[in-house]
Amino acid sequence: MFVDRVRIFAQAGKGGRGCVSFRREKFVPKGGPDGGDGGRGGNVILRADRHVDNLSNLFYEPIIKAKNGGHGMGKKMAGRAGADKIVKVPLGTVVHQLASEKFEFRNSNFESQPLIDLTREDEEFVLCRGGAGGKGNVHFKSSRNRAPRQYTDGEEGEEGYFLLELRTIADAALVGYPNAGKSTLLRKISAARPKVAAYPFTTLHPVIGVVEFPGYRRATIADIPGLIEGAHRGLGLGHEFLRHITRCRVLLFVVDVAGSEGRNPAEDLQNLRREIDLYDPTLSARSWLVIANKMDLPNTEENLKALRTRFPKLDIVPTSAVRTEGIEELKRKLAEWL
Repeated sequence: MFVDRVRIFAQAGKGGRGCVSFRREKFVPKGGPDGGDGGRGGNVILRADRHVDNLSNLFYEPIIKAKNGGHGMGKKMAGRAGADKIVKVPLGTVVHQLASEKFEFRNSNFESQPLIDLTREDEEFVLCRGGAGGKGNVHFKSSRNRAPRQYTDGEEGEEGYFLLELRTIADAALVGYPNAGKSTLLRKISAARPKVAAYPFTTLHPVIGVVEFPGYRRATIADIPGLIEGAHRGLGLGHEFLRHITRCRVLLFVVDVAGSEGRNPAEDLQNLRREIDLYDPTLSARSWLVIANKMDLPNTEENLKALRTRFPKLDIVPTSAVRTEGIEELKRKLAEWL
């Protein structure tokens, strides 16, 4: 199961209690206080790991707790520090703090800035810090208090509700209507094997493929589930994954140039651009390329000519993913853009 958004509750460990103890040893009269300090509580730490591709592990374990620190002991021995709880998350995970456990997942707007954006391999972030250990009675001795029985409890660890949101890190993203041929195209230009079928919304979650270029260069391409008109308002399936294109350097708009679904290719492109702009206006400034797919079907030449007439300044690459036509030209263009 692919999970790219999850709410969790994290709680760091509590510090251990300080000890009240007095030295009892032969030939050492009036040994005095020797109670040790409690150990610190464990931290809850998020670690970015490139071998993790989604947040499904936290979907099944939404409550994360670190170990408590050990209590202090006699002979000034400190308690054991609580073990840290390290949680592996995929690269591109954004962490938000929530005011309470009540959160609407369909609401993607946050008033505050994210706490951290984990984009580097092995990058760590302390989500909740463990509490400090308590003081033993050895700290309370003085000339007037020779046998102190005071001690302090350990501090409570930090806790809170957090939202973890995955934003896929890729060089380019395939954006288009359902059944435009995005998944088939990704299968042809990379070793990724997304599901392909003759019905809308076959792709249910983003799929990443790696494209190899001459000179030992490579790029990552993300296949985003199909968008429909009104996606920025939450319509359809693709709106749940629009956040994944915010990191991509190039947007590849895949258009069904044959109009096999009864739509006009030029209007499809215009609607897709509008949806992207309404979702995030900064995406309009990104580099973008148009892929006129399904060139093996009838009436494609006329539609391609009309598309180029409507958008004369656009770089349009005609392809047929089924017949592997235009794939090398597409890879060459992509290499130039990247």
